[in-house]
Amino acid sequence: MRQTEAYVFGYGSLVAGAARVATLRGFRRVWGVAMDNRVAVPGYKVYELPDGTRPPVDVAFLDLEPDAATTVGGGLLAVDATALAGLDARERQYRRIDVTAAVAPAPGAPVWAFVGRAPGRARVARGRAGGDEVVLQRAYVELVEAAFAGLGPEHLARYRASTEPPPFPVLELARVEPRQG
Repeated sequence: MRQTEAYVFGYGSLVAGAARVATLRGFRRVWGVAMDNRVAVPGYKVYELPDGTRPPVDVAFLDLEPDAATTVGGGLLAVDATALAGLDARERQYRRIDVTAAVAPAPGAPVWAFVGRAPGRARVARGRAGGDEVVLQRAYVELVEAAFAGLGPEHLARYRASTEPPPFPVLELARVEPRQG
């Protein structure tokens, strides 16, 4: 069994691996960061339509925005240094911030959260302004809802009540991982 050195506050897909339910004060959950699916970055995923083509769109994900009057429900994922480094690499559209003081109940170890980097947030802002096409991946939307449902019906209801409805089209997109080798 690995030693827990810290926690990551999951508010989207990371809720699926969370061991403990928690609340984060001072933030709200939004569809606020997107990756550019037009560019194949070595070692990073892309998304394809069912016909195998890669659409020239930005693919959006959940993000946190500061909001002193709001709380976000989610879960704490126990991590050691190796797991945290893996998440840092995986969450390349995000940067990690310390949210220890804003988490309840306090877990007795540092707590990190991933928030959108400026380029990913700019892609969403352009999409909201009608400048670029931004979409959501149906499997991601369903994964997040299933993760909250797994915590219990009250957690799914709270997630839905505290998260804006998807502001972009939801498409059937297959996540394609980079080839190893």
